[in-house]
Amino acid sequence: MALSMLYGVAVGRWHWTPFSAIEGAVAEAKVLMDPEGPLLNSRDYDRSGVRLDQPDQMVPGLTFLGSSWDGPGGLEPGLRLIDRDGTVLHEWRIERTNLFEGGRRKQPARVGIHGSSLLPGGDVVVNQRYVGMARLNSCGEVEWALDEGNHHSIARADDGSFWTPAVDEAPRATSERFPEGYPGLDGKPVWRERLLKVSPDGKILRDINALDLIYTSDLKRYLMKAPWGGKRRVTGPPTDILHINDVEPLSSEMADAYPLFEAGDLVVSVKRLHLVFVFDPDSMDVKWHASDPFIAQHDPDFIGDGWIGVFDNQTDGSSRGAVLGGSRIVAVQPHTDSTEVLFPTEHSEPFYTAGQGRWEMLDNGNMLLTETESGRVVEVDSAGRTVWEWVHQPYSESRVPEVTQASRRDLSPETVASWPCASGDSIQTASRTSD
Repeated sequence: MALSMLYGVAVGRWHWTPFSAIEGAVAEAKVLMDPEGPLLNSRDYDRSGVRLDQPDQMVPGLTFLGSSWDGPGGLEPGLRLIDRDGTVLHEWRIERTNLFEGGRRKQPARVGIHGSSLLPGGDVVVNQRYVGMARLNSCGEVEWALDEGNHHSIARADDGSFWTPAVDEAPRATSERFPEGYPGLDGKPVWRERLLKVSPDGKILRDINALDLIYTSDLKRYLMKAPWGGKRRVTGPPTDILHINDVEPLSSEMADAYPLFEAGDLVVSVKRLHLVFVFDPDSMDVKWHASDPFIAQHDPDFIGDGWIGVFDNQTDGSSRGAVLGGSRIVAVQPHTDSTEVLFPTEHSEPFYTAGQGRWEMLDNGNMLLTETESGRVVEVDSAGRTVWEWVHQPYSESRVPEVTQASRRDLSPETVASWPCASGDSIQTASRTSD
């Protein structure tokens, strides 16, 4: 009995067999008890729908949303295009069982969308959280799917390919470069973070081991912030020591404005290390990094004039950012070592999401911000004043679906109506095309 008890402690502490099976069973049980739970958060706003405060300042186009909505099977992940009044002009439903049937990753059925990219003609590329990546046409038919544990962002490169994070659960922290294990990890099981370059037809063109990159550069000092070893613990899987949530290439159009970088260099966000860095994927040289301005950040973007804008969550343990004042957008200029806070300002409304969150710099200097956990999207002007707002319809009195991303697209209703299967009233559900 004593040995059994000690082994049980070891299973929980060091993830010995059968930890994975137990963890999976617990996850499935949670879904059975609350099927919609993984897609919902506490409701922070007592309003829903569109609020238009400055109609003349709103950037034209349609807003591309990633979230979940009611469907025949309950709350279902999906993508929508809406106009400024909130009218749905097109919708794609994302069904994991259709996208990744027979896949090697056993995940609860209710898995939300992390990132997506809308392509010309109505195709979308989408990451379903820690499950995989797929391309769907405007009718919702799956053109290809990768069962690679893809997650978070999808960024399109100049050549039409996509950069995205992916993850494997390694039974032991080793790699070809470190066959005996990573120094300091002592053979602990970790999530093996990868940076994938995927072709438009779904082929993996590059597969970069992010932990190798960290260990072979000056970035390894930031591993001291990671949630592993000793008594240091964080909420979530203790083996998720990096939690990369974004990887984006510098476009050739912008490259001249960045003296330290070249076209094709990648900016990467590592949440667990509170770290953003830029590296050359060909030479694997890290050219710049910053950590101090950020807390659990997301979504670094090259925004021009040598600046990189970052969604700084400022996660502080409170329900609405009461300690540090909420989430913010911070811009850093690597070649001058300058930092500016773009949002909020004294004119801004409260804004906070402890996890996830996205942002986009718009053509006229406005910003489109995604307050993920509150189910809210807001466009603000350069002074931080609200221009336009969309809040998700609540699921219940106390809960609202999370909104994982929003972007403004230069599309007209007439263009969307020309796509195959276009209909704002019908529901397009992802299904596999026959081979």
